[in-house]
Amino acid sequence: MLYRRMPIEVESPEELGYATIRHNLAESSIADQRLADLGISLAPDQLLLQYGDHRGHPGLRALLAAESESTENQVLLTPGAAGALFIVHTTLLDSSSHAVVIRPNYATNVETPRAAEAEISYLDLEFDRGWRYTALKIAALLRANTRLISIATPHNPTGTALPSDELDRIIELAESRGIWLLVDETYRDLSVATPPLFAASRSARVISVGSLSKAYGIPGLRLGWLVCRDDTLGKTLLAAKEQMVIAGPILEEEIGFQVYRSRAVRRPAIAALVADRIAVVRRWIEGQDAVEWIEPAGGVVCFPRIKSTVTLDVDRFYRVLLDDFGTYVGPGHWFEQSRRYFRLGFGWPSQESLSEGMAAISAAIERARTG
Repeated sequence: MLYRRMPIEVESPEELGYATIRHNLAESSIADQRLADLGISLAPDQLLLQYGDHRGHPGLRALLAAESESTENQVLLTPGAAGALFIVHTTLLDSSSHAVVIRPNYATNVETPRAAEAEISYLDLEFDRGWRYTALKIAALLRANTRLISIATPHNPTGTALPSDELDRIIELAESRGIWLLVDETYRDLSVATPPLFAASRSARVISVGSLSKAYGIPGLRLGWLVCRDDTLGKTLLAAKEQMVIAGPILEEEIGFQVYRSRAVRRPAIAALVADRIAVVRRWIEGQDAVEWIEPAGGVVCFPRIKSTVTLDVDRFYRVLLDDFGTYVGPGHWFEQSRRYFRLGFGWPSQESLSEGMAAISAAIERARTG
């Protein structure tokens, strides 16, 4: 494994220091929750702190199984979605294998296949094509040694969602070639009040990945999962987890179970928040002459760009934005894109802070103009 630190982690708000940021528009989740905010019944002094089920909390796995038409033993709880992605990539990929990965993408989906020394073909998505891609585009990149296709929906950082019929065509492609399809569905619960079944429900060649971090505002629990309906591969994925951590943390998994058990009550409020915040961003974009976007279909992030007709010092833009206005966004290089793009997270800040932060973006662009 060839590890290196990713820019998105080196420059993350927690590394920079939350106290240095007044308007944090770099986050990709709803606002972080306190334990008291979750409204759960917990008696931690009564929990037996033993090794738990190696696959994870049986109750939480049962809930996830019901949403993926799988069995409890086909669900594996992991240390966040990042842990699930690490397990999948390092299990399936090595220097003799090839992967097709969409880009831009969440950094782990790009960097971990590199660390595994796999050959990688990137399907580079384009703003001017609405960030859309098709099974035909993926098929053109396949090789004899392709072992994995990696996609995400809703997508980070753009917020776009793959149409159901196109997902079916990609699944058919993977099945016909005997390739595994990884579908990162971390933002699934941020799309609509009642999201569709996990993609793993559609085929045993699909591995679905998700977590409680983004939609439920509890990233500190580090609780995610993968769903794999192929029992042979599932045993290998379990072995990988056992060699990493043996089992998950009892306390965190109990909290996660209780939060997810109440998802039917929580999801409508989450969907309403997302709709409200998108409307705020839409109004801001409509009033801009320097910024454009592809409106997101899910999640709480979008990936606007500063128009090519605007001449400006991009480095000065980011410097002024943070130093003078205390506002932070995710610069394009986090996703191996031009720094004229930036990820704008609209679910984490309050509506007031979001509006003030976007006003700061407009002001910083004006200060950085050179023409």
